[in-house]
Amino acid sequence: MAPKTILLWFLLLFFAGIAIGLSFHFDTPVRESMAQLQGKGKVAKKAPLSRFMNFASKYGDWPELMAVGAVGFLITWKLKKREWMKIIAAAMIASTLAGIIANTSRLTTGRPRPRETATLGTQWYGPYHDGKLLIGNPSYNSFPSGHTATAIAFAAVFLFARPLFGIFLMIPALLIASSRMFLGAHHLSDVITSTVLALFIAWFVWQFIQKRKPLIGEDSLI
Repeated sequence: MAPKTILLWFLLLFFAGIAIGLSFHFDTPVRESMAQLQGKGKVAKKAPLSRFMNFASKYGDWPELMAVGAVGFLITWKLKKREWMKIIAAAMIASTLAGIIANTSRLTTGRPRPRETATLGTQWYGPYHDGKLLIGNPSYNSFPSGHTATAIAFAAVFLFARPLFGIFLMIPALLIASSRMFLGAHHLSDVITSTVLALFIAWFVWQFIQKRKPLIGEDSLI
């Protein structure tokens, strides 16, 4: 690996670590701001902003992203757009990998969700606490954000492959991430950590797919 490449990776990892570290510092003020935006009571839950955020959260998860990706893949296959097929396939793979890593790790961290901190506190309990196994208990599965990991990874592949289109896709991806904080499902640090994770995974997946040599007869198919 060239010295310039090593330096670049060092800087990227350094700034990624800084971003994650700072995000923990702003967890509380961001959560308080989100709580003020959301409001309280049944009226607040029916407000347009709350409904919009609920919609983004509900339909911005992995199954919906895979459905969109599958439709896009079929369209580009029909149009014989080989490069776009590779990009979409890479986006689906990156989204899946990021989701698996985020969702697997958050089962073991034991971090209460923001909306649960009033009763559960802010301590990280790990996979086991007070005689109870916390794995699978959604109240303790805050860190990191699975929604964010899958959405950002999906959009990030396009960002690396087709920057202008990727920027456009990043808008709904960031909206999905924001909705998770708005609804009290995740802290800022949950979202930032997942974003960093997703960006690295998306980059590696796209590099692998992009450099991969086609199999025998593959060009005739795609």
